[in-house]
Amino acid sequence: MRSLAVASPLPPAAAVRRRPRASASGREVISQCWKCEINQDQPLGNSLRIGHSQGSLQRHGSRNLLAAAAAISIEQAEVSTYLPKGDMWSVHKFGGTCMGTPQRIQNVADIVLGDSSERKLIIVSAMSKVTDMMFNLVHKAQSRDNSYVTALDEVFNKHMAAAKDLLDGEDLARFLAQLHSDISNLRAMLRAIFIAGHATESFSDFVVGHGELWSAQMLSYAIKKSGVPCSWMDTREVLVVKPSGSNQVDPDYLESEKRLQKWFSRQPAEIIIATGFIASTAENIPTTLKRDGSDFSASIIGSLVRARQVTIWTDVDGVFSADPRKVSEAVILSTLSYQEAWEMSYFGANVLHPRTIIPVMKDNIPIVIRNMFNLSAPGTTICKQPANENADLDACVKSFATIDKLALVNVEGTGMAGVPGTASAIFSAAKDVGANVIMISQASSEHSVCFAVPEKEVAAVSTALHVRFREALAAGRLSKVEVIRGCSILAAVGLRMASTPGVSAILFDALAKANINVRAIAQGCSEYNITVVLKQEDCVRALRAVHSRFFLSKTTLAVGIIGPGLIGGTLLDQLKDQAAVLKENMNIDLRVIGISGSRTMHLSDIGVDLNQWKELLRKEAEPADLDSFVRHLSENHVFPNKVLVDCTADTYVASHYYDWLKKGIHVITPNKKANSGPLDRYLKLRTLQRASYTHYFYEATVGAGLPIISTLRGLLETGDKILRIEGIFSGTLSYIFNNFEGTRTFSNVVAEAKEAGYTEPDPRDDLSGTDVARKVIILARESGLRLELSDIPVKSLVPEALRSCSSADEFMQKLPSFDQDWDRQRDEAEAAGEVLRYVGVVDVANRKGRVELQRYKRDHPFAQLSGSDNIIAFTTSRYKEQPLIVRGPGAGAEVTAGGVFCDILRLASYLGAPS
Repeated sequence: MRSLAVASPLPPAAAVRRRPRASASGREVISQCWKCEINQDQPLGNSLRIGHSQGSLQRHGSRNLLAAAAAISIEQAEVSTYLPKGDMWSVHKFGGTCMGTPQRIQNVADIVLGDSSERKLIIVSAMSKVTDMMFNLVHKAQSRDNSYVTALDEVFNKHMAAAKDLLDGEDLARFLAQLHSDISNLRAMLRAIFIAGHATESFSDFVVGHGELWSAQMLSYAIKKSGVPCSWMDTREVLVVKPSGSNQVDPDYLESEKRLQKWFSRQPAEIIIATGFIASTAENIPTTLKRDGSDFSASIIGSLVRARQVTIWTDVDGVFSADPRKVSEAVILSTLSYQEAWEMSYFGANVLHPRTIIPVMKDNIPIVIRNMFNLSAPGTTICKQPANENADLDACVKSFATIDKLALVNVEGTGMAGVPGTASAIFSAAKDVGANVIMISQASSEHSVCFAVPEKEVAAVSTALHVRFREALAAGRLSKVEVIRGCSILAAVGLRMASTPGVSAILFDALAKANINVRAIAQGCSEYNITVVLKQEDCVRALRAVHSRFFLSKTTLAVGIIGPGLIGGTLLDQLKDQAAVLKENMNIDLRVIGISGSRTMHLSDIGVDLNQWKELLRKEAEPADLDSFVRHLSENHVFPNKVLVDCTADTYVASHYYDWLKKGIHVITPNKKANSGPLDRYLKLRTLQRASYTHYFYEATVGAGLPIISTLRGLLETGDKILRIEGIFSGTLSYIFNNFEGTRTFSNVVAEAKEAGYTEPDPRDDLSGTDVARKVIILARESGLRLELSDIPVKSLVPEALRSCSSADEFMQKLPSFDQDWDRQRDEAEAAGEVLRYVGVVDVANRKGRVELQRYKRDHPFAQLSGSDNIIAFTTSRYKEQPLIVRGPGAGAEVTAGGVFCDILRLASYLGAPS
């Protein structure tokens, strides 16, 4: 033990002043000689002896000598300065990133000085990377690697350079002297470890803890430089912990509080800089608080002084609703309850270690997570759950977290039911091999138990279970011990989930609609979390699906558009004009993340700016590649729901629908090629669509924007029987025959329709009737008829002689030569009070269809059309006497794009958007 000699003579007895001070217990403290000052640099726990000169003893007398001796005995005397507790204290903790450079240390000092609290206790970590450097020193030394000497020099140089940038004058000299002394001691200790080839845990902890000692001293000097008194605390003198197994320690609050009181009696500063991470055992052996120890230090000390709050300063704006590396649209949470933060940290969220919350939780001290590099961000407050917080469905789930690289172990057998001790034997086997069981799920029938363990531990667990249950497996009482690798856990966390109906339903609905299969489920009766086990490959998509459902718009859709031509381009403009309204009024967030033409494509991870999509497609595009385009959409995990919109008329594109649906990508199209193509391909497509949560919508294939498919489905699904569907399905041909009257020639009307943009570039594509036939076959198949396109007889309006014309221009030049025949047909119809109409017919009763030129009386609904209107009549068991008629514009980019847009909104509704 060291002793401190006070050599100067004592003053006369009259100069010995009694200074009564309140101790921690409130009793009066014994008299103290003004010259008998304790050396504040001595570590607590050592007994200090004070020596007086002979003359001093004579002048004091025996009575005063006894009083002085009693006053200076550290182990027996009452403290002379009371440690105040309560709201006057604010505790701040700054991590290694915050203390990473001299400038950052100065920034920390500025934050501390800017806090208006009456008293401040600042906990600091070592400078960035220093703890790793210190561990590396120990590792090198015990491995007998001579490079530990160079590594120690690097540690010294790092701190010397930082101090020279930050400090000057006497402060710099004091710090460098201490640094030299510490490095010298470390060099000797590391040499001993090098020789022994082994380092005990206490030796290692002693070495590693120096980073915090140095950063605390530098910060205290930086604050003093501003003229504000400040002390620094080696928390090994104050914090006492006891090992609790599993590489953890428990604080000894009673002893720590006593030591803090004693430390404060010597240095009653208003600003105290304390070391994080390090502590001592009850025997004064240096140790650490293990993982996330600096946060733990802050919460322990905050509890000891009953602080107003503990602020953890870091490099993020607060606690996120999900890992922002996986969910780019994760949001900062303003508040969390202690239990929610606890659950989140257990499931891998980068919040706080669960043990950090325990000390402050018992005193209801809030923890605030703030960003030192963005002081304007308010951060996240972790506190007791506010009593008046809303418990609506959106607010009750606070966050989602995931754990990857897990395996699921399933123990199954009829012999388990009702047999006591089976579960105990299972988990004893897991414990014996040191496995960490993360989640447990058991069926109420007791037929099976499954649990999740880290994948690296599952082989040992499986072997142990097979050994433990060898007889039961041989006898058939257990049917199997199954290991399912490549799993992940997804946890939904929220304190209010227990009192809010429907949370689980929404969670599993979101997973189902994202085509995610759940392997196992666990939920405690507290309902603080719902845990599901998934395939690891589905984990990020699942995380984004549930996060999107609870935190973003009710429905978020990633859209890929193929074919930005007339219809596709019009659709993009409609989406641009309506997107904001849909998001605000209906909680539908539509993000176009890819546009592909026949030559170029433009891709975006979070959404194309639709105000300049044409320019982006022209200037920032890449060569079009359908596989790459689809891969970009399917592998985008920002948005869980994805839809491909095919606005082409291309057979090759349509042939990929099945593969896209199988990948979980919804498909919407006005392209008729898939549904009117080979029957077996159509049936395969529809079977897949019906068997999954992946949707395939094609309303615009028949009536552009008219509700033809949906009307037909409504009739069938409500039990009506379709007898006949008849209609004018071509807006082009409707326009031609609506205007082919009086003295106008057929060729003149066709030329006018072509000029107005109603026809395809080559009018023969419309006049051939093939397009109408495709619509007829689509409706026939929807009605349950298994017909091929070749089964539909089609009356072509292209004269036989003109079908071989090499170009559209040649066809148009030769068409007038056939006007006389057309005039004759029109005149005959008019003479009978009829008109010509080009119609498609689905004769369900006779299981056939046809496309033909037909004559109708002038009072027939088909004779009363104008412009390019379509009209479809449904004759059914319910609508037999008077058919159900759907009529309206059936051609044009606006209405066709509008029909596609309606399908997109229908998909959004199916995925959970309000209708």
